[in-house]
Amino acid sequence: MRRVKILVVCGTGIATSTVVSRKLEEKLSKEGFEVETRQCKASEVSANLEGVDIIVSTTPISGNVKVPIVRTLAFLTGVGEEDAIQEIIQKLGGDKS
Repeated sequence: MRRVKILVVCGTGIATSTVVSRKLEEKLSKEGFEVETRQCKASEVSANLEGVDIIVSTTPISGNVKVPIVRTLAFLTGVGEEDAIQEIIQKLGGDKS
């Protein structure tokens, strides 16, 4: 099982990112990943990048970020969740071990 650290970003870093975090943990654990999430608002991304493998965001992120980013509302709407999960796995290198 591969351990991944995901920074979940939304406008305020509270409610929306909490919902997305729970969905990511649930969906990716079924795909063989051990998931650790951290939440923040978009303006705090640069201060929260240490050890992060990927960012999943519901809002635009500005600045030069060297971590892969998946911007999606799928985990809030339920539409396109599987496509978003596959995009995340692909950006993580596709390797679960």
